[in-house]
Amino acid sequence: MATLNDPALHSRAEPGGWYPPVKRLIDVVAAAAALLVLSPLWLLIAAAIAADSAGPIIFRQHRIGRWSRPFMCWKFRTMRSGTPDLPSHAVSDEQRRRYTTRVGRVLRRLTLDEIPQFVNVLRGEMSLVGPRPALYNQDDLIRMRRERGIDRVRPGMTGLAQVEGRDAITLEEKVGYDERYVRQLSPLADLRCVVKTVGLVLHGQGAN
Repeated sequence: MATLNDPALHSRAEPGGWYPPVKRLIDVVAAAAALLVLSPLWLLIAAAIAADSAGPIIFRQHRIGRWSRPFMCWKFRTMRSGTPDLPSHAVSDEQRRRYTTRVGRVLRRLTLDEIPQFVNVLRGEMSLVGPRPALYNQDDLIRMRRERGIDRVRPGMTGLAQVEGRDAITLEEKVGYDERYVRQLSPLADLRCVVKTVGLVLHGQGAN
């Protein structure tokens, strides 16, 4: 079985033909523009988080990215310090309400907690669109994505599985959507995800 450092694992061709370098250019330009435009909002959110509860402004969490390599994913902190580091499907609604701060509930509802991930996009660890990065302890998801070649692409701030079902779908369905996204990687597929994401965010159903 291949390990994460196996050269054969990283020799798999990136899907999408001519599109990946164009996609990366779009990611960099869009992320830089977003961070510039949203900088006043960033400061406002940072002040609100600091006033609401003790702890860091930015929450950094180990996630699994391209080639199944770990990276530190950035988000605005929405949970109280000391909250267990568990996948969203493993936390009950009652636990989530208990751990989430007042400001955090607003940020999650409006998907504003995801803004710092534009930094991850600039760093090349994420893309605007792609399979959402798995938690470091989601072993089954990581394995399934590696086996199906899904980890050949950068994880995204939003993705096909998120706009089609989010946490209401099974792990197999989620991986199925991820695989379909990689197989159909194109500018049109990304545009559709972005448009659907905007619609979900406007209805208070943004991806987490």
